[in-house]
Amino acid sequence: MAAGGVLDQLRVPVVQAPMAGGPSTPALAAAVSEAGGLGFVAAGYRTAAAVAAEIAAVRAATSRPFGVNVFVPSPDGADRGLLAGYVERVRREAAGYGAPTGEAAWSDDAWEEKLAVLVAERPAVASFAFGCPPPEVIERLGEAGVEVWVTVTEPQEAERAAAAGAGGLVVQGVEAGAHRGTFSDADGVGEVGLLTLLRLVTRVTALPLIASGGLCDGAGVAAVLVAGARAAQLGTAFLDTVEAGTPAAHRSALRGGRRTMLTRAFSGRRARGIVNGFLARNGAFAPSAYPHVNALTAPLRAAARERNDPEMLNLWAGQAYTAIDHDVPAATVVERLAREIDAALARREPLSAPPGSA
Repeated sequence: MAAGGVLDQLRVPVVQAPMAGGPSTPALAAAVSEAGGLGFVAAGYRTAAAVAAEIAAVRAATSRPFGVNVFVPSPDGADRGLLAGYVERVRREAAGYGAPTGEAAWSDDAWEEKLAVLVAERPAVASFAFGCPPPEVIERLGEAGVEVWVTVTEPQEAERAAAAGAGGLVVQGVEAGAHRGTFSDADGVGEVGLLTLLRLVTRVTALPLIASGGLCDGAGVAAVLVAGARAAQLGTAFLDTVEAGTPAAHRSALRGGRRTMLTRAFSGRRARGIVNGFLARNGAFAPSAYPHVNALTAPLRAAARERNDPEMLNLWAGQAYTAIDHDVPAATVVERLAREIDAALARREPLSAPPGSA
């Protein structure tokens, strides 16, 4: 499929961000696609067989295009001394909580098996985060009729992805919730605001751009369309929809007003989440060690979900999370965004003033 082909089929320039670890569900992906956007299956932390089953479930619910997101394996370059210290710290905390921890081990998240699923199942789009797939992988997917998008957070990453043959770029600003899609997990890398990043990326490539980061309403989507994007990718905006698999404790936290920050506390890779107890106590000590730390804290986080405890759970959210809709169908979010985008682009409706302003 030609670059931009999938985007040309969308009635609304809205892409549902893949949210690994539970929030993304087949029902959510299908609902967004049915509403005129592009839904996504999140393959991260899932077995290849589970990913294939979720693809089948989406296809059973919609004939519209959808995508699948896969994590590019990170090199096993963790500092073993720093990691060992953090393992002991987390184990002490987990023991006090009465919960187990996992083995702080590296894995490739079933990379080859998931690529085989993509080739066999042929979703409309395969998107990648945490790095750029080798050119031969992109070519293999292209031969199967799958459009390839790569998540980038710096102009240099955009150039690398374009040279490798990507058909589109998910341009992720630092405002975005959950993991940074950077090719390397280094402080200061990939920490550029979305509008600035869009303008810089448009200077180095003519590939279709999908803007991501801090977008929760149509005015924000309209802004990135004007700035050079073909569509906007929103994740946090769908976290509290009825189709999402977001845990109850996470949904509750989305109704609060705590600030967000980047942290490695839960996974060993920078991710934006709502500040809570575990993050505040451990964020300063967490090393760059992904997926080791993610495996370490997984049982602890599972226990927090069971106890409905937001203080021990990774509460991924973008900077604009206080502006999202609550307890509504995903289609309602897409429809609202469509109306607001049209109004903003036509300048038919000024932005409402903040409550209490003159």
